Amino acid sequence: MRIGVTLGLIAVVVVSLSFKGLESNPEQTGVDSLRAWYQRPIQEWPKPTIDAGVHWEEFKALPAVDTGYFTLMEKPDVKLGKNLFFDPILSGSNQISCSSCHNPQTSWADKVQVPVGHDHLNGTRNSISLLNVHARKTFFWDGRAMTLQEQVLGPIEAHNEMAMDAQQLPQKLMKYAAYRALFKEAYGTDKITFKQVADALAAFQNTISSRRSRFDRFVDGEYKYLSDQEIKGLHLFRTKARCMNCHYGEYFTDEQFHNIGLTYYKRKFEDLGRYHVTKNPDDVGKFRTPSLRDIMSTGPWMHNGLFWDITGLLNMYNSGMQMNSATAEQKAKDPMYPVTDPLMKALKLSTEEIQDIAAFLHAITATDYKMRRPDKLPRD
Repeated sequence: MRIGVTLGLIAVVVVSLSFKGLESNPEQTGVDSLRAWYQRPIQEWPKPTIDAGVHWEEFKALPAVDTGYFTLMEKPDVKLGKNLFFDPILSGSNQISCSSCHNPQTSWADKVQVPVGHDHLNGTRNSISLLNVHARKTFFWDGRAMTLQEQVLGPIEAHNEMAMDAQQLPQKLMKYAAYRALFKEAYGTDKITFKQVADALAAFQNTISSRRSRFDRFVDGEYKYLSDQEIKGLHLFRTKARCMNCHYGEYFTDEQFHNIGLTYYKRKFEDLGRYHVTKNPDDVGKFRTPSLRDIMSTGPWMHNGLFWDITGLLNMYNSGMQMNSATAEQKAKDPMYPVTDPLMKALKLSTEEIQDIAAFLHAITATDYKMRRPDKLPRD
C-alpha cells in the first residue's frame, strides 16, 4: 500500500514539474508533456504570450452544424439572396456575379492574387473569404463598411468590379416575373428596391460558415484529432510565435487593424490601407486582421495576395518586419511615413518550428463544403 501511495505521489510531482517547466521554458518542453497539458480542459491550457494592452479571448470551438440549416436556406429572403449572389445580372455587363470573386468551390474566395472584374480590370486587393462573415464587425480590408448591407454597394458599383449603377438595378430585376415573385415572397411586395437587394444578399451571406475542423474536435475532448506536430504548432502559436496577440477567440482574429510592414510606402505596391477611411496618419498601412479559420483553403494571403506559400508567409513574420518602420526623424519629416505595429517582433523560430506552426494551421482548416449553385436562375 505504501509503495502504491509513494509511486502515486511521485507521478503527481513529475507531472507538476513538467507543467512548471512548460511555463518557464516552453520551447524546450517535450511533446509528451505538451500533449498532457493540452489534453486538459481549455481553461487549464498554458497562458498565451500576450503584450500589455491586448484584450485577448481564449480559443473556442465552433458548434456542430445546425440541424435547421437546410430549413434556414429555404427562408424566402435567404433563397432570394442566394439567387442574387450567383446571378451575373447584378453587373453592368451581365457577366460578373458576387460568386465570381467569392466562389463556394474555393472556400468563398477566388484563389487569385487580386480579382479580375469589369472589362478585365484588375482589383487592387485580395478577395477576402466570406466564411463566417456574420461574425465580422467591419468589412473590407480597410473597414470602410460597418454592415453587410453597406458592404454590398462597394463591389456592385466599383468600375473595376461589377460596374453596375445601383439605382438602376431594381428596374433591371423588375423585368423578370420570377424575381418579382421572389421579392414578394421575401418582402411582401414585388416593387423592388436596392435596400431589399442588399438585405437579401446579407441574409444569404450570413449563412456562410466554416465547418468544424480537427482542432474544434480536439478542443471538445477528442484528443486523437491533433498529431504531436500539430500540438507543438498550437503551443508555438500561443507562445513563442506570439500569434495570439492578433489571432484569438472563436474566429482567430482581433477584428482590429494593424500595419505589419507591407505598406510599400512611395513604392510600386503602395497601399495606405485604413488611412483612406480615417485620414489619420497613424493608420497608414493598417489592414484588418483576417480570420485564420480555413486559412489553408483561402490563399493567396495578405491584403495584396502576395504570399502563395505558407512557409514564406511565416518566415516574413519570423523576421519581425521592422526594417521599413519609420524612425522618429523620418516621422517628424513626414507624418505619413508608416510605423510597423510594435506587436511585430523578431521571433527566432527555427525551420522545424515554422513547419510545426504550418501543421497547426492545417488543423484549423476544415474539410471544404461545396455549396451548390442554383440549378436555374430567375429568368421567367
